[in-house]
Amino acid sequence: MPLADDGGTMTAAVLADAPLGLFRDLDRPGRVLEHLTPNWFASIMGTGIVANAAATLPLHSPILHSFATVVWGVAATALVALTIAFTAHWILHVDNARGYVAHPVIGLFYGAIPMALLTVGSGTILLGKDLLGITAALWIAGTLWTIGTLAGIATVLWIPVRARGHRLPALLMPVVPPMVSATGGAILAQHIPSGTVRTAFLALCYALFALSLTLGARIMVTVCGELVHRRTPPVQAIPTIWITLGLVGQSVTAANLLAADAGSDWLHDVGVLYGVAAGAFGIVMFAVATCLTVTAARSGLRFSMTWWSFTFPVGTCVTGATALGATFGALNIVAVGLYALLVTAWAIVAWGTVRGTVSGRIFLPA
Repeated sequence: MPLADDGGTMTAAVLADAPLGLFRDLDRPGRVLEHLTPNWFASIMGTGIVANAAATLPLHSPILHSFATVVWGVAATALVALTIAFTAHWILHVDNARGYVAHPVIGLFYGAIPMALLTVGSGTILLGKDLLGITAALWIAGTLWTIGTLAGIATVLWIPVRARGHRLPALLMPVVPPMVSATGGAILAQHIPSGTVRTAFLALCYALFALSLTLGARIMVTVCGELVHRRTPPVQAIPTIWITLGLVGQSVTAANLLAADAGSDWLHDVGVLYGVAAGAFGIVMFAVATCLTVTAARSGLRFSMTWWSFTFPVGTCVTGATALGATFGALNIVAVGLYALLVTAWAIVAWGTVRGTVSGRIFLPA
């Protein structure tokens, strides 16, 4: 499976013979596209959430805003580049592409594509409007939301059915996109005038929330059952445990943002109660994921694209804590602390990805 790592050691002989420069570990540059798998879109998710989470923090700093805008620009640019490259992969290496779709694990990461679109779309409203203007930002965000939502519904209906029998945390990847749509929809709804259209749109977002939560909860029970019985993923797949936090943080964010848009006291109370319950579960999963990651690191965990699982889920915990911070002010401190952790993880994973990209090692199948 092509979740290739960048941290494997090379023998002295190989180092001596290795060519220098860009893509030095590839026998030809064309191999960059040969094994381009959908998990690359997780890098867009992880980068985009760094920008979006910063925009929602209870901090008003020009430096932080500028940083977030630059990071959003990087995510948006990378989304365009990766979309072109992924399209070329399907055209030039269609047999490989079909094989990855059918792969029981790699196929799950097709859920990353709609989430990448939705994350950049939300950032376009939160940050891009300062550069593009509100009208252009809304059109772009609305288009990305529509495409991302439709693609997300497709992954929910198609991929989990084909992956029956598996008990991996990565099963959540094709199920979480509708929840990301619910959160992005809550941001979009703030720019829709009150009336029937806004009410219908919010109802749709709540339906997407319910769809993702219902399916995600079933998978979460299965994953937790495996962990309780000490059946953990292989060492190199341990980072995917963090994906469980993505559903938790994103659902808390969506529940509270949608309630705020609806202007309903009882929906607000439901959102807060849900946030407290889900947050408590999230704390447990955070502790479990941390312990398993530390153990895996001691057992030889190497860098791979699965490390992007350390970013987006933590980012959703930041936005979830910020959303609940409107009711419980102390959680704003938690949000800031989690954001510092997010930026640290993102910097490490991004650097590893850049190194692997320059050498070309990351494009080779494991």
